[in-house]
Amino acid sequence: MNTNISQENLKTYSEKFHAVPAHTIAMNAVISNGVNASAKNYNAICRDTPVYSIHLDQGKVTNQKQSGRCWMFAALNCMRFRVMKKLNLEDFELSQNFTFFYDKLEKANYFLESILKTLDEQTDSRLIAHLLTAPVQDGGQWDMIANIVSKYGVVPKSAMPETKSSSASREMGGYLTEKLRGYACEIRTAYENGAAKEELRAKKDNMMSTIYRMLCICLGEPPKTFDFEYRDKNKNFHRDVNLTPKDFYKKYVDMELTDYISLINAPTKTKPFYRSYTVAYLGNVAEGQPVKYVNLPSDVLKKAAIAQLKDGEPVWFGCDVGKREARDEGIMDLDIYKLEDLFDTDFPMSKGERLDYGQSLMTHAMVFQGVDLDEEGKPIRWRVENS
Repeated sequence: MNTNISQENLKTYSEKFHAVPAHTIAMNAVISNGVNASAKNYNAICRDTPVYSIHLDQGKVTNQKQSGRCWMFAALNCMRFRVMKKLNLEDFELSQNFTFFYDKLEKANYFLESILKTLDEQTDSRLIAHLLTAPVQDGGQWDMIANIVSKYGVVPKSAMPETKSSSASREMGGYLTEKLRGYACEIRTAYENGAAKEELRAKKDNMMSTIYRMLCICLGEPPKTFDFEYRDKNKNFHRDVNLTPKDFYKKYVDMELTDYISLINAPTKTKPFYRSYTVAYLGNVAEGQPVKYVNLPSDVLKKAAIAQLKDGEPVWFGCDVGKREARDEGIMDLDIYKLEDLFDTDFPMSKGERLDYGQSLMTHAMVFQGVDLDEEGKPIRWRVENS
């Protein structure tokens, strides 16, 4: 058996390429315009009109900028919807920087606690390598924002605005990661040299004080109390003074995040439907609830989302963003690009196969703010609020 690409192979490949005139046409189009522009499906654009039978009003689009806080922005957008409705506001934002601060702080503590729990693991083990990969990454899950908000509350954006490091988090995240990896080395080395776990935990407390200081320098220190001032749609002025973040959350958001369940659709052989799943060592608040999912068929997810929208409530969701997306038109559609026609081949993997083989995963969280239903109540298209 020939395992190499021979000159004869190359000749055959070239002859097959030139045997179909459309291949040369496609080559010329892609060379000049790129793959997606050459494969864009005009009919899909015409079909995906931005009109919805259920349409929730929302404020201006929020912007996570150069940070990985989509999950946090999406959750806070769900919460701000309630505040705007309750207070009759044209627009409003909750502070993404406030929850970002405490998420980073809690993730640092969660990481160090994980290091303390795994002291008997070899440094080159897969588990330790996994823990060291991204100790305080920006990303997160619904249960993680629920943990932060339940513990710390929320504040208006005016009480803790964005900073350079919250809007462009790479530098801060890099130095926090460097510090935490150094701390992991320090803890594990001390343990190898005979230090007691009580001594190591005392070290951890001092380490967390440094992490807190670094976060204050980058993001500012979160307010302990603040005054909330606003004008409603009727131009009436309101002031509520000396609120704590938890007071504000209870009074103005009034939403129990832990009552909500994360539903997923992962049609793989290893994850039967109608069961709950979690991921080891994925979390932020050490004493908080674990990240959990219930795996369900996609039609069940759609029914749940439609029911929530009919109740006048936005839906937090995550998906694989970046594939089959036309940014200029604001459309995500599996048929937006005629790639099969362009490349004269098919892409036949099922969703379960894409998940198993690394071709797909949840990359971005957003909010459903509407849906268009046909005469039978089935969804035609979804209205998405992105950050």
